[in-house]
Amino acid sequence: MLKWLGALAIALSPVCASAHGMADLTPVNADGDMLVIAHRGASGERPEHTLASYERAIDQGADYIEPDLVVTKDLVLVARHENEIGETTNVADHPEFADRRRTKNIEGQMVNGWFAEDFTLAELQTLRAKERMPALRPANARFDGLYAIPTFADIIALKRAKEAETGRKIGLYPELKHPTWLLQESGIDTVDLLVRQLKQEGLDGADSDVFVQVFDIAPLQRLDKMIDAPLILLIRPEGGPYDEPGMTWAGIMTPTGLAEVATYADGIGPWMGHVLGDDRSCARCPCGGAEGSPVDRAQGKRVPARIAAIGRQRERDRRYPGAGEAAQGRRGRRLLHRRSRAGAGRLGAPRGQNVVQAHVVTQVQALARTPGNALGLGDGQARIG
Repeated sequence: MLKWLGALAIALSPVCASAHGMADLTPVNADGDMLVIAHRGASGERPEHTLASYERAIDQGADYIEPDLVVTKDLVLVARHENEIGETTNVADHPEFADRRRTKNIEGQMVNGWFAEDFTLAELQTLRAKERMPALRPANARFDGLYAIPTFADIIALKRAKEAETGRKIGLYPELKHPTWLLQESGIDTVDLLVRQLKQEGLDGADSDVFVQVFDIAPLQRLDKMIDAPLILLIRPEGGPYDEPGMTWAGIMTPTGLAEVATYADGIGPWMGHVLGDDRSCARCPCGGAEGSPVDRAQGKRVPARIAAIGRQRERDRRYPGAGEAAQGRRGRRLLHRRSRAGAGRLGAPRGQNVVQAHVVTQVQALARTPGNALGLGDGQARIG
C-alpha cells in the first residue's frame, strides 16, 4: 500500500460560486479520482528519494512523484531531502570525504555535515542512499547501501519509462530546496537550472503534468515569468519566507496575502495543521486559536477557522474583503486551463464572483478517517501511513 500521500495543495483560482455552494476544484486524474502525490516516493517502504522509492510509488498507483531537488558542485540537480547528505547517504563511511565535513548557516540554522553543493556528480555517484528515519521506518534500513542518488534527469527518464510501461501519465512535483540561500552563498542558480532542464525535456508548459514548489517568494516570482507549469508556495507552521524577512506565514494566509500569492503562484502547500485542526495544530495556525475551530459536521473533523472560512460559501467574502480578486491574471487563467483539460469542475465565473477555495479539506479529512491510516503532520504535505 502506498504509504505517503501528498494531496495537500490549495488552489488559488476562480471558481463558480452560487447559493448552493462552490464548484469542486479538487485536482483529479484521468479516472476522475483525487490525485495521489507520492511524497518522496513510497518512502514508507523504500529509502526516500531513490529510483526504487519512486518506481514503487508509481506501481502502487501514484499519479505524481515528488522529488526534493538539491544541486552538485558541477551544477547538476539531484534528489535529496536536504542539501546536507549525511542523514541520507553513507558519506560518513567514505574516509576520502572526511575533510568535506563542515558547519554551515542554512537560513539561520547551524547545520553540521556534508553538503551536496560541495561534491561533484561523479563523487556523489560513489555514495549510496540510506534510510533517513530508521527508528520510524526500520524495515527500510535493510535497503541501506543499495541505491544511488538519482539526478533529476534520471527521474524524468523513469517517469517516461513507466508511462510507456503502464500507458498512463505520471506527473512530477519537484521542490527546489533553499534556492535563495544557494544563490546567495554559493552563487548557484537552481531556478535557472530547473527551468533549463524542464524546457529541454518539454516539461515547462501548463499541460506538462509538472508542479514546481518552493518555500521562497522570489524564486516563484521568477519562475512565473519563465515557465507555464503550475507553481506552489509551500508554507511552514511558523515564521515566514526566508527571502522576505518582513513577511509572516500568518500574514500570507489571510485573503489579502493569498491574493498577492495568486499573482505569481497557482496554489499553496500548507502545513497539515492549517487544514486539519486539532488542539495542537490550531495553536500554531495563523489564527492562533483565537477565532476558534469550527466543526465540519459532515466529516467530523475540526478545521482552523481562517482556512475554513476561505473555502466556504460566497457569503464569507464579506468577512474577508479582497478574497474575490485572488485569482485574476495569468496564474488564474493558467490553472483554469488545466482544470478545463482535466474536467475537474464547473469553471468560468465572471469577474467579481471569484473566491479562494481550500478544496482539499474534506478529501484529506476523509483520508485521515480511513481505518489503518495515521495522519502525520508535515510542511506542505499530507502524509498517510
